[in-house]
Amino acid sequence: MGKIRLYIDHRFDPGQPVPLDTDQSHYLSTVMRLAPGAEIAVFNGRQGEWTARLLQAGKRGGTVEPVAPAAPQLDPPDLWLVFAPIKKARTDFIVEKGAELGAARILPVQTDHTNSERIRRDRLQAHAVEAAEQCGGTFVPAVEDLVPLSRLLDGWDPGRRILWADEALVGPAETLAGLPGGPWAILIGPEGGWSEPERRRLSAMPCVHRISLGPRILRADTAAVAALALWQASLGDWR
Repeated sequence: MGKIRLYIDHRFDPGQPVPLDTDQSHYLSTVMRLAPGAEIAVFNGRQGEWTARLLQAGKRGGTVEPVAPAAPQLDPPDLWLVFAPIKKARTDFIVEKGAELGAARILPVQTDHTNSERIRRDRLQAHAVEAAEQCGGTFVPAVEDLVPLSRLLDGWDPGRRILWADEALVGPAETLAGLPGGPWAILIGPEGGWSEPERRRLSAMPCVHRISLGPRILRADTAAVAALALWQASLGDWR
């Protein structure tokens, strides 16, 4: 059996019990059939991974006791993933892969051609937690509420560069070698593409770097993975 890892949003101190919620308690006691005394891995997004001992687990919740640190905190680069939501399962996929591939913050945006007018932020945040638990990460990116792209750009810090994956630039994939480090955001558009007003606004922003993701037009969820991988390999923590 692989190592069981849980994200628990509490401070860890050796010997000081921390609570499990009802879903976590059910998972440990009913699904994994762990008995009190079993050891699991826990992380809170701030203190790295810890070894913890299960004290109790039942229908109303449970507790674990942090024992000792097991791995250091590994924070992602200062990279945001900004994307237009698509169909439910594919939006879930984008959030999961964003967490796995090292996005520090995930921001859904409403564009002129976005075909999903609402999201369940709590559900998407839970997907980000599950992805971090499964991939061995010690950081969980925050998933923000859906906001209009225009509003997000109104308050944009020009010091954060934007890597704009533009489907109009179908052709050889570009290298990011030579681009500066520092804060970045990856911008992935909707299935319906960008409107002309959005194109004009993005093109006029000095912090925007427009790129091609290859000779084929990618679906939005595929484009998010491709852009994240390209950025991480060139400017992120894959180097």
